[in-house]
Amino acid sequence: MIEIKDLKHYYKDADGQEVKALDGVTLDIKAGEFVAIIGANGSGKSTLARHLNALLVPTEGKCLVDGMDTLDDDKLWDIRQTVGMVFQNPDNQIVAAIVEEDVAFGLENVGVPSKEIYPRVQAALEAVGMTEYAKHAPHRLSGGQKQRIAIAGIMALQPKCLVLDEPTAMLDPQGRKQIMETVKKLKKENNITIVYITHYMTEALQADKVVAMEKGKIAFQGTPKEVFSRVDELEKLGLEAPLAAKVANELRKGGAKIPKDIITDEELALALCQ
Repeated sequence: MIEIKDLKHYYKDADGQEVKALDGVTLDIKAGEFVAIIGANGSGKSTLARHLNALLVPTEGKCLVDGMDTLDDDKLWDIRQTVGMVFQNPDNQIVAAIVEEDVAFGLENVGVPSKEIYPRVQAALEAVGMTEYAKHAPHRLSGGQKQRIAIAGIMALQPKCLVLDEPTAMLDPQGRKQIMETVKKLKKENNITIVYITHYMTEALQADKVVAMEKGKIAFQGTPKEVFSRVDELEKLGLEAPLAAKVANELRKGGAKIPKDIITDEELALALCQ
């Protein structure tokens, strides 16, 4: 679905100094895969996200989306219909006074025939569990509900890939739970490719693959078990490993015979009971 080869992205800061936001990133994301990208502030994860639908383009290297080069201006429209973006603040993506009108906004802009718009709006609202709020005013919804409306607006466009850039950063625990349930439902029912940028490790635990970034580079990647069992390395990146993984790591240092791939409370409890 997405193929990134030696991607570098430079920009000039306020003092005119060149900054390497991305420094040689190589990453493959398969169709239907749920990939979480983690990293401390300034690690380059949000910059990388913006390359996936050509909001940014490489200074050097390549970013191919469904075989299309993001440097090819002729493919820009197709790339942005293939990859939908959801940002941190849903208020920045909601433009209409009524929920269903907001979800229809993108469809109208890309010229979808009128008779197709209503069914696609209804399908998108159903996909995110917000059908009953179709006639509501977005400003009266909770943060989590607004974010689900923002996701519905993208889903109505029927993208093959959904990129979410820290979508739960401004939400309370209930709102974060709603968004994670929505994302997992979309992946399961629509087989959509998910790229999820987050600083919440409990969210990244639910991905198929986790990519840990540091200073514009990929530090390491793998399954959640492979990544989150590397407790000491995560801490060096300024990231918190799941509590169960941290406890298991300390117990192993103390001489306990605890498996190295423990990352959940259930796995830790089972290992301790044995």
